[in-house]
Amino acid sequence: MRFVLRRLAFYLVAFWVSVTLNFLLPRFMPGDPISRMMSQSQGRMTPEQVAQLQSLFGLDDRPIWQQYLSYWQSVLTGDMGVSISRFPTPVSEVISSQIVWTLLLGGTALIIAVILGNALGILAAWRRGGSVDSTLPPVLVFIGSFPYFFLAMSALYVFGVQLSWFPVRHAYTAGLTPEWSAEFVADVAYHLVLPVATIVLVSIGGWMLAMRNTMITTTSEDYIVMAEAKGLRPSRIMLRYSARNATLPAVTNIGMAIGFVVGGALLTEVVFAYPGVGYQLLQAVTALDYPLMQGIFLTITGAVLLANFVVDIVYVRLDPRVRVG
Repeated sequence: MRFVLRRLAFYLVAFWVSVTLNFLLPRFMPGDPISRMMSQSQGRMTPEQVAQLQSLFGLDDRPIWQQYLSYWQSVLTGDMGVSISRFPTPVSEVISSQIVWTLLLGGTALIIAVILGNALGILAAWRRGGSVDSTLPPVLVFIGSFPYFFLAMSALYVFGVQLSWFPVRHAYTAGLTPEWSAEFVADVAYHLVLPVATIVLVSIGGWMLAMRNTMITTTSEDYIVMAEAKGLRPSRIMLRYSARNATLPAVTNIGMAIGFVVGGALLTEVVFAYPGVGYQLLQAVTALDYPLMQGIFLTITGAVLLANFVVDIVYVRLDPRVRVG
C-alpha cells in the first residue's frame, strides 16, 4: 500500500509539472493566433471583438498568475476551451473525435510488439546460440535504430506508392460510413497494416533483447536446475518456470514503452495522414491553435501517466516482494 501511495504522489507531481509546462510553453512561442485571425479577416474585426477573442482563448492582459489559476480551474473541470483553427468547436470534441484512432494505432502496435517480441526473446534464450538467437537480435536492433518517420516514409513509398499494395493515407476509404460492419472493420484493418508495421519494427527489437537477457538470467536459477533434475518436460520448464518469472520486468517495461509508442504513433500519423491526435497536433501547431495544442499535450501526458500508474499497481499484484518493501 505504501508503494502505491508513493507512486501516486510521484505521478501527481509529474502531472502538476506537465500542466504547468503545458500552460507556459505555448505562451513562449513566437506569434499570436489572434493577430493571425485579424490578418485573415483583413481588418474587419473591431477592437471589442479582438478583446472578446483574447478573453475567450485566455490570451488577455491579465497577470500570468491569474491566467495560470484560470487554466487549472479549466483543467479540473474538463473545460479545455474552444479550438481556434476549428472555431467554434470545443477542444474536447476535437480530441474525442481523433483520440480513438490514436489509441487504435498505438494500442495495436504495442500489443503486437510486446507479444511477438517477448515470444522471440523466450525462444532465443531457450535455444541460445541457435539460428533465432544468432540472426534476429542484430537485425531487429539495426532496424530499430531508424527513426519512426524514416521507416514510415520508406514503407509508404515502396508498398503504398510504387507497389500500390496498401493505402497511402487516412484510416479508412473515403465514402465509407463508420459503423460496426465487416466491410468497415476490414477496411480499417487494411489501412492499419503499414502504420502499425513501422511502429512494431522499430520497437520489437528492444522487447526481444530485454526478454532474452532476463530469460538467460532466469534459466540459471536453482529452481530451474531442480525442475530439470526432476525430469520435467522442456516446454513446461520454459513456459511455466522460466518465462513466467522473466515476464515481471516486461510488465514494468510496458509502462515505459507506452510513451515511446505514443510518440511514434504521433509521427506515423503525420506521415500517413492518419486522423489521430498526432496529425491534429501538427495542424494545431501550424495554426497556432493554443487551446488545441494544450488540450492534446495534456491528454497525451495524462494518458501516459495513468497507464504507468496502472502498470505499477499490476506489478504490485504480480510481485509480492514489492508489497513487502
